[in-house]
Amino acid sequence: MERKFGFIGGGNMCRAIIGGMLKAGITKPGDILVSDKNPSGLEALKAEYGIEITDENCNTASFADILILAVKPNVCPAVIAEIREAVRSESVVVSIAAGLSLSVLMRYFKRDIPVIRVMPNTPAMAGEGMAAVCSNDLVSRIQMEDVLTVFRSFGRAEEVTESLFDVVTAVSGSSPAYVYLFIEAMADAAVAGGMMREQAYTFCAQAVAGSARMVLETGMHPGELKDMVCSPGGTTIDAVMELEERGMRSAVQNAVTDSIRKSKSMGKQTEDGLWA
Repeated sequence: MERKFGFIGGGNMCRAIIGGMLKAGITKPGDILVSDKNPSGLEALKAEYGIEITDENCNTASFADILILAVKPNVCPAVIAEIREAVRSESVVVSIAAGLSLSVLMRYFKRDIPVIRVMPNTPAMAGEGMAAVCSNDLVSRIQMEDVLTVFRSFGRAEEVTESLFDVVTAVSGSSPAYVYLFIEAMADAAVAGGMMREQAYTFCAQAVAGSARMVLETGMHPGELKDMVCSPGGTTIDAVMELEERGMRSAVQNAVTDSIRKSKSMGKQTEDGLWA
């Protein structure tokens, strides 16, 4: 891909994206420029990936064909105010800041500019990310495909309507925490049964990873896959019945619904000018 990539913010997600792109051969280290206020973090990125670094955000903005804002939502307004004039009209800006809608981002730039909004999640750091992507009307099909290619280099990425981003937040952005809680609970029970904790985490985490892979690769309904494990009169159906009796299904549904509701309320606060 003959594009120059700029990153403002050199944290974990920046590292995950750069690592995915370079591993997939999408670009070369010399075509990546990162700026950050943390000099030691920048030097670590340069040492690990051989990329270019700068302490000037405007340098990154003017360099990039694809400019990725990898900063916290509350920092975004100040960063955009700093770089808005440096961003080239033919470039596309990609924001991974949670809760900042396309309309809010456009308001901060104060001019018409192609903007793509992405909601990634933390498993991107292990090469197993899931990202939702949407754009404003100024983004070309080529620009969208380029960005999808980037985020697919370390997991999966799909276009969704922006109206679904609150749902994405709950079922993709926040859900790793639910899964970690589930793994920890299973491991606690394994430890109580006599297994060493480190080994318990390995068994439980691999079981979750493998089960997720089965859903993705077979295309089978999760209920059908569950039934395949539940032998008549066996140990698994007893465990499943206990989970159902204690309301696991409704607890998960209610948790996701609460997360969607909170995401919507945070988005409304932003639209009302919380960070304006």
